[in-house]
Amino acid sequence: MIKAVKFVSIPVRNQDQALEFYTKKLGFQILTDQPFDGRQRWIELRVPGGETKVVLFTPHGQEDRIGTFSNVVFLSDDVEKTYQDLSARGVEFQQPPKKEPWGTSAIFKDLDGNVFALSTK
Repeated sequence: MIKAVKFVSIPVRNQDQALEFYTKKLGFQILTDQPFDGRQRWIELRVPGGETKVVLFTPHGQEDRIGTFSNVVFLSDDVEKTYQDLSARGVEFQQPPKKEPWGTSAIFKDLDGNVFALSTK
């Protein structure tokens, strides 16, 4: 039986730059950073305080996925505050926090143009 999502892979152009963005700007923590296939590394990060993991890796032949909408939504208890904190660190938002009947959300991009949502429950 499926119990959880182990990790979500985020396609990136430059693993060093992506690693700096995800650790310095978003505050993710490094779990694994090791050689993978002679061209890339397997970089697995953890969202602090949670069980969610992301992998900064682009499978060969999937480079066209870099810089697209990701269908990944990150959870925040306070989207407004997170928006302010991340904006101050230089994270680019496509949509500032927007209140809806179901909650508040904002849309941001990483260095490669991958698009993510930030949302309340």
